[in-house]
Amino acid sequence: MAPLTRDFKEMVVARAERDPKFRREMLKSGVELLFTGDPEDAAIGREKLRTYINATIGFETLAALVEKSPKSLMRMFSETGNPSLNNLSAVIGELQQAEGIRLQVVVARAS
Repeated sequence: MAPLTRDFKEMVVARAERDPKFRREMLKSGVELLFTGDPEDAAIGREKLRTYINATIGFETLAALVEKSPKSLMRMFSETGNPSLNNLSAVIGELQQAEGIRLQVVVARAS
């Protein structure tokens, strides 16, 4: 996976600031990718969530809410990160609360 350029990151942050639907989709798709069973998808999901966090609540604020260090959270959501279920659950819970949404699981047949 290629690193994101500064211009792309700035564009994502600007769009996230003005488009709540875009923000919600970033969060939803990042979480969905974590649970496909494919390690490559999970890495993309972590990167999407990292971008979402940077574009919205920020790692400093999130760290205070989940009582972790910002650097620890950044490592969890890096390409090689491996967050524990407890940490992932706490983070997703805080992101949902900050966004004012509740994610739901929908069962669908595999294609």
